[in-house]
Amino acid sequence: MTKTVLITGSSTGLGNTAARKFAEEGWNVVATMRKADKRLEQDYPGKIFVTELDVTSPATIKAAIEAGIKRFGRIDTVVNNAGVSILSIFEATPMEAVRNVYETNVFGVMNVVQAITPYFREQGGGTIINITSNVGFTSNPLLTIYVSTKHAVEGFTEALSFELESQNIAVKLVEPGAMRTTNFAANTMAATKDLAIPEAYKPYFDHMMRTMMHYPFENADEKQVAEQIYAAACDPSDRLRYLAGPDAEETARLRWTQSEETYMATMRELLGQNAWRNSQD
Repeated sequence: MTKTVLITGSSTGLGNTAARKFAEEGWNVVATMRKADKRLEQDYPGKIFVTELDVTSPATIKAAIEAGIKRFGRIDTVVNNAGVSILSIFEATPMEAVRNVYETNVFGVMNVVQAITPYFREQGGGTIINITSNVGFTSNPLLTIYVSTKHAVEGFTEALSFELESQNIAVKLVEPGAMRTTNFAANTMAATKDLAIPEAYKPYFDHMMRTMMHYPFENADEKQVAEQIYAAACDPSDRLRYLAGPDAEETARLRWTQSEETYMATMRELLGQNAWRNSQD
């Protein structure tokens, strides 16, 4: 029987690439996005069904799930891919902006999980794949809000995996590094343009921005990450985490194979904190 996957945030970037990957592997795809763009349907007629879904709106989630089931008969896997970010100094970030990121990145994931779980339970099983990031187990200054949402989803997903195992529902994490081929950086900057950087932080902010432009590890591309999402969907084992990309693998090695003291010292060097300190002496 042909399997069906529902993917959030499929209009561009990773979600779009993942939708194409699953379709090319023979799956049916419910490609969801806030504003329906039918180009995916045109590229994969009969395999991809595009429908609107806003992860902050439970009504649209329910409608998209029902539309997907009506179109293909069932849904076997859900990929929570939709996400947003802002680049800011936390002290100067309005809490409304913080909440907006949490509404999509954390509560949006939870909304989709709560909506799909009854369907999976009633059909005897299913798979939920939540997309986080290597900053879900490490961190970056200036991305404090985004980092905190990914840490939240990491903890939520791990705990959820134990709960839903009792219902024959698999829960998995895909942890990409930075992707050089998506619009994530541009979208982050666009979402940040109205956030002021306090004068006291400007030298530090400018230094860290320059450092980010020369990150030492090789980035993934969205095709590599889409392949890892597909691998997670096809993996019947109890494995929880799937790293995606060279930088994700390297930061995981730094995080989990060193002492806390060594890890923090290494990250200060990589992130440019030491260079900043030295410049202030």
